[in-house]
Amino acid sequence: MASPQALSETDRRIVATWAADCAERVLALFETEAPADARPRVAIARTRAFARGDLGAAGEIRRRFVAGRAAREVKTPAAVAAARAAAQAAAVAHMGAHALGAAAYAAKAAGLAAPDRPDAVGEEIRWQLDHVSDEVRGALRRLPPVGEDSAGPLGPGLLTSGILASIVRSIQAGLADPDQPLPRDRI
Repeated sequence: MASPQALSETDRRIVATWAADCAERVLALFETEAPADARPRVAIARTRAFARGDLGAAGEIRRRFVAGRAAREVKTPAAVAAARAAAQAAAVAHMGAHALGAAAYAAKAAGLAAPDRPDAVGEEIRWQLDHVSDEVRGALRRLPPVGEDSAGPLGPGLLTSGILASIVRSIQAGLADPDQPLPRDRI
């Protein structure tokens, strides 16, 4: 039986653009440190092409780790998180839950880049939720809550611990109830 984190290919294409938008917002944090490394930018572009139906899932599933390798080439935590946001966006072709990973890493990157602004993470989450279409919201709401399904990125691993888990929980709460206030301080 397939994991509920996978989503249908149609739903993965629906959430891919939102994941790319989230990752692209923090891409400059990576590119400032590694301007010659195009892997995260290319991953975001390929995610958009997958969303449009220009690229097939199988090819993108094989390429999903390329952007993640770029995270090993930078030193600042914000740049690492930005590269991981792009890698998570690229992995949406494989499993839809990676869209939440892209958003979580983007919010983490925003917070790391602005240590003097305790509300930076919450502001990024608010932007992400403000830019979710009804169609994307519906697809993302089909995902299980973080930590409740072990077969995918929302199971045991990076997205279910520390700040990333807090961010994913906040995003999922905002998807479930758009009127729910988000925390004003660092998550």
